[in-house]
Amino acid sequence: MSILAVGTVAFDSIETPFESAERVLGGSASYLTLAARYFCDDVRLVGVVGGDFPEEYLRVLRDGGIDLQGLEIDADGETFAWSGRYHYDMNERDTLDTQLNVLQSFEPTIPAAYHDSRIVCLGNLDPKIQRDVLAQIDNPAYVICDTMNFWIENTYDSLCETLPLVDCLVVNDAEARELADEPNLVKAADRIRGMGPETLIIKKGEHGALLFSGDTIFSAPAYPLEDIQDPTGAGDTFAGGLAGHLVRANRFDDATLRRAIIYGSTMASFVVERFGPERLLNLTPARIAERAHAFRDLAAIPELSAFQPA
Repeated sequence: MSILAVGTVAFDSIETPFESAERVLGGSASYLTLAARYFCDDVRLVGVVGGDFPEEYLRVLRDGGIDLQGLEIDADGETFAWSGRYHYDMNERDTLDTQLNVLQSFEPTIPAAYHDSRIVCLGNLDPKIQRDVLAQIDNPAYVICDTMNFWIENTYDSLCETLPLVDCLVVNDAEARELADEPNLVKAADRIRGMGPETLIIKKGEHGALLFSGDTIFSAPAYPLEDIQDPTGAGDTFAGGLAGHLVRANRFDDATLRRAIIYGSTMASFVVERFGPERLLNLTPARIAERAHAFRDLAAIPELSAFQPA
């Protein structure tokens, strides 16, 4: 099976209380594909960059085994660029500048060779673009979708048209509350799933993630790290690990989704250890498995003895 990621390929400029980096490789499609490639050998990317996009970054993606047939290069344009500053706790950030550049007029054309993609990951794009992408895919097995506050606030009706086409929506807790107009996450999840997606994943940063699937709720922990360099791209890396395990398992039942969340969290825990996607470039299957098992141990509950009233 194959994974198709449609999203941004970008320059990120990042400031933290401890360090900064300028114009590193970023974008949702970059992080997602570089994470997913550890699970799947057919990872496809659709996006757009400008003529200023360096060959070095293209080589990073190609050497990672990413199929770049769907990456458009607008030689006369400039690449989408974002800059942000993180606060001391690294959970909050301020966007300092966003230059849409070639992304402003981006209308994805899916190569014919991608029409049979089995898992489709719709990055953080205009909901209409997300629908246009799905219209070009032949019966995908599973659709994972991301969105953000900007689209919720400015294209709510269009987003509501996209959600029934989605199998799994991945958002953070603030986005879930805003989309549902409900402060309680359990109630918010119920409302959002009523809009279309059978499965909802709510990311909670350093507090882990919640999975709402069928009649069950699953809570996955976050991995306790001593050194967090850059949280940028953690959510997209999470989605890459999630999609990667799903394509490897070729199943979408509740138990498989729970394991997929652990692998998504595992990959996200790696990427925050360095600026940009650097940490995703030199992992090994053994290292990934070791940390995934550490996640399992974090959530392990010893067998409970029979409850005896006082």
